[in-house]
Amino acid sequence: MATTLATDIRLSIAHQTRFALRLASAISSNPKFAATNAVYSPLSLHVGLSLVAAGARGATREQLIATLGSGKEGEEAEGLHALAEQVVQLVLADASSAGGPRVAFANGIFVDASLALKASFQELAVRTYKADVLSADFQTKPVEAAGQVNSWVEKATEGLIKDILPEGSVDNTTRLVLGNALYFKGDWHEKFDASKTKDDMFHLLDGSSVQTPYISTTNKQYILSTDNLKILKLPYHQGGDKRQFSMYILLPKARDGFGSLAKRLSTEPSLIQSLLPTKKVEVGQFKLPKFKISFGFDASDLLKGLGLQLPFSPGADLSEMVDSPVAHNLYISSVRHKSFVEVNEEGTEAAAATSIEASSRSLPRKIDFIADHPFIFLIREDTNGVVLFVGHVVNPLLSS
Repeated sequence: MATTLATDIRLSIAHQTRFALRLASAISSNPKFAATNAVYSPLSLHVGLSLVAAGARGATREQLIATLGSGKEGEEAEGLHALAEQVVQLVLADASSAGGPRVAFANGIFVDASLALKASFQELAVRTYKADVLSADFQTKPVEAAGQVNSWVEKATEGLIKDILPEGSVDNTTRLVLGNALYFKGDWHEKFDASKTKDDMFHLLDGSSVQTPYISTTNKQYILSTDNLKILKLPYHQGGDKRQFSMYILLPKARDGFGSLAKRLSTEPSLIQSLLPTKKVEVGQFKLPKFKISFGFDASDLLKGLGLQLPFSPGADLSEMVDSPVAHNLYISSVRHKSFVEVNEEGTEAAAATSIEASSRSLPRKIDFIADHPFIFLIREDTNGVVLFVGHVVNPLLSS
């Protein structure tokens, strides 16, 4: 039974990774986002939408399951909830007391004071998703209710994510807000010497260049090289458990290869697993730019582009969420997401929040890794394969 469960969870994680990379490709290929640095947490969005699926019925539920992916046929919803439970309880448990990364994750359901959640939905949300259920007065005090949600998210992300609900995004038609927040801060297993950080040129997609600080080292690194791609693995300091968090830098060899790489990852999500570096190699030149990204967007249109249409339409069926005749009128008005990530010589600090209103060749002896042009990065928990953050850097000097 345990083996079957583990197999099902691995399958669910593979689906979650596919969702992550499809959305990453949609962001990277969108002209509005491709011109700037971006980062988002597919895990935050996946868990939030899985909770929506728990309150959906019929075709709406089926569409959510098809978009998110899950486990065994006939048990798709159970696969989503089992994955969420495993992720929340195991992957996202804090490890800072044992010297590992600081991890904080929170789920919140803000319900209008005039409504009550269905007992079955509330029990699943609290037991499996570890959600806080909170009352808010959207109908008569929408501004104060939005402030309540924003304060909750800000606290959960150590102050890094502010105003997840911008002014005017909540009004007296809002009935509930599903929010989640993820915070991650980890030190590199081997920190970099700040005295070796030097400025050099970074080549932009338009052919111009900028001067930016680069982290440098002569120590061996986890690097894998293929014909058109180099992948760097930077492990974070491990805590007292078996989890191993790592950042991966996916660097196309061509200076303008960023777009085609994003598309390739979307159509070949298993590529990530097959190209993970497993051993350290001698490095020649090593240059990784320091960067800090704050990125927010309304994910609604991108999710619709992935096939998630019904939950955003008046024909949505979210009637399993609340115990009221108004339940049949509920639909998702928006999915808002904000993320933050900073990479320096010490390690990484990252946060994200989502609000949902209603074959490699042999390596040479020495290898260069010079990230002097646009690249994709992700933060992953390696023992489970869960992707926490995905992003891209097109200009290290841009912070938002």
